[in-house]
Amino acid sequence: MFGKVLIANRGEIALRVLRACRELGIKTVAVHSEADTEAKYVKLADESVCIGPAPSGQSYLNVPAIISAAEVTDAEAIHPGYGFLSENADFAERVESSGFAFIGPRPETIRLMGDKVSAKNAMKEAGVPCVPGSDGALPEDPKEITKIGRAVGYPVIIKAAGGGGGRGMRVVHTEAALINAVNMTRAEAGAAFNNSTVYMEKFLENPRHIEIQVLSDAHRNSVYLGERDCSMQRRHQKVIEEAPAPGITRRFIERVGDRCAEACRRINYRGAGTFEFLYENGEFYFIEMNTRIQVEHPVTEQVTGIDLVQAQIRVAAGEKLWFKQRDIALRGHAIECRINAEDPFKFTPSPGKITNWHPPGGPGVRVDSHAYSGYTVPPNYDSMIGKVITTGDTREQAIRRMRIALSEMMVTGIKTNIPLHQELMLDERFIQGGTSIHYLEEKLAAKSEATKGK
Repeated sequence: MFGKVLIANRGEIALRVLRACRELGIKTVAVHSEADTEAKYVKLADESVCIGPAPSGQSYLNVPAIISAAEVTDAEAIHPGYGFLSENADFAERVESSGFAFIGPRPETIRLMGDKVSAKNAMKEAGVPCVPGSDGALPEDPKEITKIGRAVGYPVIIKAAGGGGGRGMRVVHTEAALINAVNMTRAEAGAAFNNSTVYMEKFLENPRHIEIQVLSDAHRNSVYLGERDCSMQRRHQKVIEEAPAPGITRRFIERVGDRCAEACRRINYRGAGTFEFLYENGEFYFIEMNTRIQVEHPVTEQVTGIDLVQAQIRVAAGEKLWFKQRDIALRGHAIECRINAEDPFKFTPSPGKITNWHPPGGPGVRVDSHAYSGYTVPPNYDSMIGKVITTGDTREQAIRRMRIALSEMMVTGIKTNIPLHQELMLDERFIQGGTSIHYLEEKLAAKSEATKGK
């Protein structure tokens, strides 16, 4: 096991990794920007190193500064968390070539799955169901592109091979708009991802977003840890996640999960990962794989009892998985609400000083957050300041506990999206379960129109 791990991230995930390390008896190094000097995890770490000013490009994305921090503190491994450099194959390669262990997949695996075209081809070979679309990257010839569009059937969606997080995609409803959409997406992809390759998929009009959590060691042992429903989204950003997904049979999940675990063995995957699917009319369609820990990992931890962050560390240290697929059993239901420092309905960021922070408690309530009374939320980063997770024997109990937890939670000095979550916990369609990825945006749009009319 590692003696010391450097945490190359910030916010709640930095604190989450730190806690996992402490439980394993591993010393920690927290790197931070000047804006995060007073962060809780910086104070709790065994050592801390300031790696630059507030802008992430000069700090959390500053690879030489992170490597130097690992060198001067004698760290043995680097955990990238999520976001920032977590899915950057060049960073993983640099970490390993500098003599440190990267707590995540091998660089070549990150590269393979980071390119959506190569990832889709790898999944097809492993028998994982994929969205109908172009067979790889779109050609340059407009006539060939038009033929592919006709074969797939409208509407279609043009996606950047190097995209992610909702960026680099454009929906096309008619053949007349196709070529212009392809050209625009190519130009945007080249500028944003330094990769202008695009591909085409059938646009599913009312799907759910279901993901399968996987875990693999370096000895080709792979398991899947159930599924999560992440359909409650706004602008492709998840707002609420839950496990298991309501209304989908275990037999169906097992069949897809087995294929995901087999795919991991085929590509020699190492670490935690997530297969993301669109689910419509009883069918799963693979869209991408995230080669890192997810924001929503706690709901899987709550229903499986497996600490995914500790598992990442143990696997990176060379350990074999200490359980098999037959040992994994889902118990109860878990729901996660992302707590953001933003206006609950206008969604404008609300950085500033938290004058009062009172998290909820009680049976089945977990809060993952780096915030505290007196903490100043910087304007430089993502607005998420924490997550509230509730667990119950049933989905209904988990929802009731979430309502109580949100009513108890007190955050003053800044605005948060807690009122939005309170509204959604009373929403009839959410309570019924199985909403599509468009439901929240449609609900918010209808609310906005109703407000304008008054």
